[in-house]
Amino acid sequence: MGIIRVTNIRAYAFHGCLEEESKIGSDYRVDVAVKANLQTSAKSDDLQDTVDYVHINRIVKEEMGIRSKLLEHAAKRILNRIFDEIAIANEATVEVSKLNPPIGGNVQMVTIEMTSSR
Repeated sequence: MGIIRVTNIRAYAFHGCLEEESKIGSDYRVDVAVKANLQTSAKSDDLQDTVDYVHINRIVKEEMGIRSKLLEHAAKRILNRIFDEIAIANEATVEVSKLNPPIGGNVQMVTIEMTSSR
């Protein structure tokens, strides 16, 4: 078993419960870790045998482009796509962070983390 991590994927998106968030948007950070059996790819040296981090990045960018009120909803969509599209993924963790959230204080980010497995 091994882990492929894609860290600090940046996206500008329009998530949030407030009406103004749907208009002005915010900066987001997404981190993804996918557990899979990497023994085959370690031997074959073939991209088809591993978790392609370019594919993960594309999934994140596409799903972050779809508006959600809650970060949990966006994270769950990312997890669903990982398991639908990456056959060797056994477990995945997705962290979605809203940078500088509009919560009336000096807060760097808020983060939700979700993990799913087959």
